[in-house]
Amino acid sequence: RRPRRAGDPAADRAARRGTRPAALRRLTAATLRPPASHPSATARANSACYSTATMTRAIALVAAAAATLAASAEAFYLPGVAPKEFLQEEPVRVEVNKLTSVKTQLPFEYYSLPVCKPSHIEDAPENLGEVLAGDTIENSLYMLRMNVPEKCKHLCTLNYKKEEIAMFQEKIRDDYRVHWIIDNLPVAVQVHDHKGNPLEHYEDGFPLGFAYAGAQGEEAYINNHIIFRIRIHSNKDSFKGYRVVGFIVQPQSVLNGRDEQGNVIDCSTASKWQPIMGEEQTVSWTYDVEWIESDVPWASRWDIYLNGSGFPDDKIHWFSIINSLMIVLFLTGMVAMIMMRTLHKDIARYNEEQTSKEAQEEFGWKLCHGDVFRPPQTSPLLLSVFVGSGVQILAMTMTLMVFALLGFLSPANRGGLMTAMLLLFVFMGYFAGLVSSRLYKMFGGKQWRQSTVLTAVLYPGTVFTVFFIVNLFIWHSGSSGAVKFSTMFALLVLWFGISFPLAAMGSFKGFKMEEIKNPSRYNQIPRQIPEQPVYMHPAISCLVGGVLPFGAVFIELFFIMSSIWLHQVYYVFGFLTLVLLILIATCAEITIVLCYFQLCSEDYHWWWRSFLTSGSSAVYLFLYSCLYFYTRLELQFTAGIIYFSYMGLISFSFFLLTGTIGFIACFWFVRAIFGSIKVD
Repeated sequence: RRPRRAGDPAADRAARRGTRPAALRRLTAATLRPPASHPSATARANSACYSTATMTRAIALVAAAAATLAASAEAFYLPGVAPKEFLQEEPVRVEVNKLTSVKTQLPFEYYSLPVCKPSHIEDAPENLGEVLAGDTIENSLYMLRMNVPEKCKHLCTLNYKKEEIAMFQEKIRDDYRVHWIIDNLPVAVQVHDHKGNPLEHYEDGFPLGFAYAGAQGEEAYINNHIIFRIRIHSNKDSFKGYRVVGFIVQPQSVLNGRDEQGNVIDCSTASKWQPIMGEEQTVSWTYDVEWIESDVPWASRWDIYLNGSGFPDDKIHWFSIINSLMIVLFLTGMVAMIMMRTLHKDIARYNEEQTSKEAQEEFGWKLCHGDVFRPPQTSPLLLSVFVGSGVQILAMTMTLMVFALLGFLSPANRGGLMTAMLLLFVFMGYFAGLVSSRLYKMFGGKQWRQSTVLTAVLYPGTVFTVFFIVNLFIWHSGSSGAVKFSTMFALLVLWFGISFPLAAMGSFKGFKMEEIKNPSRYNQIPRQIPEQPVYMHPAISCLVGGVLPFGAVFIELFFIMSSIWLHQVYYVFGFLTLVLLILIATCAEITIVLCYFQLCSEDYHWWWRSFLTSGSSAVYLFLYSCLYFYTRLELQFTAGIIYFSYMGLISFSFFLLTGTIGFIACFWFVRAIFGSIKVD
C-alpha cells in the first residue's frame, strides 16, 4: 500500500474500507446496491438503512431503560418515606409532637405541660406545612430497644403544685389528646365497643386523662402509665432486622405502688386511678413495652389509620359517593341531550332562507346578537380579576389532585399537602394574570396597571388578612399553632417574590396578545330588555343554579370537614377527583341551561349572571358549615372565630372556583351558538 498522507480524505476512506474483510465488503455492496431502473434508489436505500439502524438503537435503549426500571421498581420509594430496618436491641426513638382538641382547635406543644422532659430538647426539622399545622416534633425520655420488652419502666416522678394541677385539669376538661411518633408513624389507640371488645378501628392520639362527676364534684384523673404495643414485621429473605408497622398504645391511669424511698415497685394496681386534684399531687410516670410480630408489610402500615372498617360511616361514605355520581351523571346526560336537540332546531331554523316578512318576525335568542357581547355595565375589571383568581385556584386544584393520585401527598409525608397547596398556588399566579388581562382587554379596559395589581393582590390579600387576624387570636391563647414572624415573612416572600411577579408577567403577556374576537359586534345603542318573568329574576335564577353544584359535593364535603375539624385522616383522593370532575361538569351544565333561558327571554346581561349562577353554590356551602357547627361541634369562643373565619375563606374560594367554571362554560357556549348562525 502507498503511504497515507495526513489530512487526505480519499486515503482516510480507503483506510476505513481496508479495515473490513473483503467478503463483508462484497456482501454489503450486494445488499445495498440499488436496481439500475431507479436512479434515486441509492438515496432511499441509504435512508432506509439509517432509519433501521436508528430504530434498532432506540429499541435497544428503551429495552435497557425498561429493564433498569423493572430491576429497581421494588426499591422505589417516595422521598422521606423509605422503610427503616432496626436490628435486635437497636434503640427506637420516641418523639413527642403536640396536644390537640376538637373543642378548642388550638394545638399546644407537648412540653407546654409539666411532664418528664429530657435535659436537652432537640427539635426535628419541619417543612412549611408542618409549621402552619402547629406540629412541634421533639425528642423524649422514653428509651425503647427493638424487640426488647419492658415491664413497669419508671420514667420520672414529679410533684405538682396547684397551678400545674389546674393546667392539667383544664386540658383534660377540653378533651386534649397526646400525639407521639415512632418511625414517622403516629400513635393510635384501638377502639372498643360498649362491651369492651376490641374493634379493628383506631383513633389518632390518646387522651391525656379523663374526668367525671364524683361525690365531691368533678374529679380529674391523668393517664400516667402507657403500654406500648408496637407491631413489627420481619422478612429474612428481603431485609435484615425489623420494621415498625404499627404504633398502638393503651393509656392507663395507675396509682403506682412505691417503697419507702419513693421508688415505683408496682404498676399493676389498675383498680386505683391516679388523681390530678387538690393543692399538691405526686405523680409517677411509667410505661410498659410489648413487641408484637405482624404479617402486615411496611407498605400497608397506614391502613389502620385510613380504613374505618367496623364503623357504619365507612359504608355510608362509599355508597353515598356512588349514589351522588350516578345521580349527577344522569342529570348531566339529560341536560346535554335537551340542550343539543333544542339548539339544533333553533340553529337550523335561523339559518334557513327566510322571506322579508319572516326576517322581521325574528324571536328568541337571535335577537340578542347585537348586544350579547356588550361589555358588562357593572365593574368589568372586578369580573376579570375574579375569573383570573378562579383560574388560579382551578389550576392549583387540578395539579394538586394529580400529585395526590400519584401518591406524593401520602400521610407519611407529613405537611406535604399544605406545602404543595401553597407552592402550586404561588406558581399558578401566571395563569391568573394571563386570563384576567385577556378578558379585561376584550371588555375594552385601559387600566392595565390596576388590573395587574388587583389580580395579584385581591384574593391572596384577602386570605392573608384573615389569616393574620386569626393568628393574633391563636397567638394570644399561647397555642403552638400561632405562626411565628419568620414564617409570616416567608409567606410574604412567596407572595411578593414569586406570585406577584408571575401574575405581572401573565398580565403583560395577556395585554400584548391579540384581542379576543367575538362572532358578532355589539350595537352602539343598547337594545331594550322586555319585562322578565318572576322566575328569571337574577337573584332567583342564581340561587336555583347553585343548588345542583352543591348537591354534587355536599356528601364528600361532610368527610372533608370532619377531617379538618375532627382531626380525622382523609385519603380518598380518587373519589375526591371524581367529585371535582362532576362539580366542573355540573357547574358548566347548569350555567349553560340558565344562560340559554335568559337569552331566550331577550336578556343579554349574562356576564355577571353566568359567574354568579354557579358561584352561588358557595352560599349553600357556608350555610352548611353553620349547620355543621351547631350539630357536630362544641367549640369555644376562640375556636368559633377560627372556624367561621376559615370556613368563610373556603366559601369565598369555592365561589371563585365554581363561578369561574360557569363563566368559562357560558362564554364558550355563547360564542358557539352565535358563531353558528347567519347574522345580517
